[in-house]
Amino acid sequence: MKKKDCLYSEKLDGNSPICPETMWALFDHLSEGVMITDADKVILAINPAFEFVTGYSAGEALGSKPHLLQSGIHAKSFYDKMWKEIYATGKWSGEIWNRRKTGDVYPEWLTIIAIKNDDGDTTHYCGIFEDLSEKKIAEREIQIQMNTDTLTGSENSYSFMNRMNVLLEASEKKNFEHALLFLDMDRFSHINELGHSIGDKLLTEVVQRLTPFIRNKDILARYGGDEFVITLAHIHHPKEAVQLASKIIETFEEPFLIDEHILYTTATIGISLYPEDGHNTEILINKAVKAMEYAKKNGRNQFAFYFDELNIGTNRGLLIDHELRRAIKNKEFVLHYQPKIDLTTNTIIGFEALVRWYNETLGFVPPNDFIPYAEEVGLIIPLSEVIIEKACLDWLTLERVGYGHIPIAINISSIHFHQPNFIESIQEILQRNNCSPRNFEIELTERTVMNNEKETIRRLIQLKQLGFKLSIDDFGTGYSSLSYLVQFPLNHLKIDRSFIQLIGSVNEKQAVVDAIIQMAHRLHMKVIAEGVEQKEQVELLRNMGCDMIQGYYYSKPLPLEEAIDYVEFWKLEIEGK
Repeated sequence: MKKKDCLYSEKLDGNSPICPETMWALFDHLSEGVMITDADKVILAINPAFEFVTGYSAGEALGSKPHLLQSGIHAKSFYDKMWKEIYATGKWSGEIWNRRKTGDVYPEWLTIIAIKNDDGDTTHYCGIFEDLSEKKIAEREIQIQMNTDTLTGSENSYSFMNRMNVLLEASEKKNFEHALLFLDMDRFSHINELGHSIGDKLLTEVVQRLTPFIRNKDILARYGGDEFVITLAHIHHPKEAVQLASKIIETFEEPFLIDEHILYTTATIGISLYPEDGHNTEILINKAVKAMEYAKKNGRNQFAFYFDELNIGTNRGLLIDHELRRAIKNKEFVLHYQPKIDLTTNTIIGFEALVRWYNETLGFVPPNDFIPYAEEVGLIIPLSEVIIEKACLDWLTLERVGYGHIPIAINISSIHFHQPNFIESIQEILQRNNCSPRNFEIELTERTVMNNEKETIRRLIQLKQLGFKLSIDDFGTGYSSLSYLVQFPLNHLKIDRSFIQLIGSVNEKQAVVDAIIQMAHRLHMKVIAEGVEQKEQVELLRNMGCDMIQGYYYSKPLPLEEAIDYVEFWKLEIEGK
């Protein structure tokens, strides 16, 4: 059969015939389906891609009308609006669901163009469509990966936060009560010494043991590392949480058989109650964690409910409060800097500023002690302003020694970012210190940017216009959402260290990291892998196309003077001196 005999077309009208040879040359090179109708919407021509996607042959399609493909999903108002736009503007584009000859419904991106003659009258319509089925499947798979803990198959922290927020929102005007259990495995680090693969298999086995206790309305998620959260929904009395915690502790009494190892481990559980202990997810988790820590201090392998005294816990808690307020007033904090290495050029292309606090009375106070406390008691904003100002002063030092081209990344608290005057305050600090936003990068967590997304987008655009670089920190552990991520004007995406640590031993982790890198590149963002500690991880990330690396493999966070020395050392290494 000759090509011209395979062309599925008729004459468009008596005066304007379609040349089959010309039409075939055009249609034969289009992967999109094409359909041409007359002014009455009778199908006059289709291309082979149309037949392939829809399943309708030329004989079945020609002479019919486009409603042949209607899926029944869209209401009449959808088509009325579509044609109203075509009549007004001559064009419409959008996503639509159509039906193949087999009866399968599929998504497509459709563009309809009105073709007019010299007098301005519409003589034909041309529809061009792309089958979105495979793209939707890929997006759905990525979304599943973002919602699922790839190691254990349970929900991850992002999915947990979403479901909890929905549950609590639905409970606001009702008398529902819930219990949140925060479970931490005891001495898990000792088991990991046998090998990370052993630890991974143990975590998977833990989920299998916990799952039978979870009802349909409850939530089980791996929160991170060896930590799990369980929401016991719609309870009638706190004793239900006691019963569940007791069952969990009892099931841990049985040893775990992992490969040839017989492993014994226990669990410590903290419990918070809704609405007694709080009305939002973060507060309930925070209080359950405090209860868990209290139970650990009192012997592990037990559970404890949150109680108000845990807000300060011990005299140390009161002392931290007093000393932290004094330290903020006197600006007693220092910043350490961890370099970011470009994998392509092998050069230092940035520093992340990490706050450190040494107190004469308390000694060294870890950031994960005083920063959450500052957020809880309302000190995080003045603390953040001290950090930003110190970063400005340190950048001026970098500039004086010839390294002003290296930008400094500053972590911004969610509470600070969402303050109405956040942008004005950070501008004022930079102007006071004669620094430009172009010398700084703002790092925000997923949880920060996914709250109040419209206002967040507005602020991010403002910051970008001022000259700041923007990055998402700890990606993959929180509110990962592709639909929102596309809207944010971000420069960098930082993959959380929990993914990086296991990419050499867990194939699923490699798959997730690779998917994140490819997704970020398609969204025109560069990727930073944090927590890199091994050469094997560097090579795997390089092969995946990761752009930048940060971690102990290259350097721990350094005081400013040592960071400058490190830049000098690195420069000499690159130059081969």
